Amino acid sequence: MNTVTLEFPLDALASPGASAETLATEAKFMLALKLFEVGRLSSGRAGQLCGMGRVEFLFAAGRAGTPVTALSNDEFGAEFAPND
Repeated sequence: MNTVTLEFPLDALASPGASAETLATEAKFMLALKLFEVGRLSSGRAGQLCGMGRVEFLFAAGRAGTPVTALSNDEFGAEFAPND
């Protein structure tokens, strides 16, 4: 597996009392979230990147305020229209 290492001072990003492990977990999620948001990663790949399953990642993305679908208003209306 290829890896990328990012170096930055912990005090620049960490909340008071946060461990390096907590910061790394959060950073992986935020990177995965942004790459998903801009369309560079699928939800499944984004979940893998941050150690989550696809559904878990989608729920976390929604809680973080990132839309998990890209439906137009017409598509949205058709998706949720009553079936007659």
